Amino acid sequence: MTLSFKQCTIHDLDALISISRDTFIEAFEKDNNPDDFDKYIAVAFSVDSIKDQLLNPESSFYFAYDNTSLVGYIKLNQGDAQTEKFTDNCIELERIYVDAKSQNKGFGKLLIDHAIKIAKEHNHDYIWLGVWQKNEGAVRFYERYGFEKFGTHPYYIGKDKQIDWLMRLDLL
Repeated sequence: MTLSFKQCTIHDLDALISISRDTFIEAFEKDNNPDDFDKYIAVAFSVDSIKDQLLNPESSFYFAYDNTSLVGYIKLNQGDAQTEKFTDNCIELERIYVDAKSQNKGFGKLLIDHAIKIAKEHNHDYIWLGVWQKNEGAVRFYERYGFEKFGTHPYYIGKDKQIDWLMRLDLL
């Protein structure tokens, strides 16, 4: 099994908004207050928000394709684009999503492999991410990869303060 990857450009804006919204809703809508969640989606995945992120030179989005079908994406942040600042030589895996119909096919592993490959190509010391503490399946997935918890930070869905575990994988 293989995936092909494409770094997103401004020409991918509509597709990026669509897959971002769809995968986030699939993953988290059922676990959140509907009003808070709807307000969050409207802002976080608006055209302006995703366009700003896409045009940020310190952020990169990559689409993953199974043949010609878009099945997922990742978002990597460096420097000031990171949601937390730890060292100058780390990279954040802010988003890693596979669409619902492509789940349980090993694509998540291929996506994280691609993120790690990019991090190593840029000679980063480690890759880190934030994962909702209640997302036990994702926590187990990252732990199997060797990510270890090193802290927490708040993540807001509307007014609902949630806690993300910060996890990192040393690359050296």
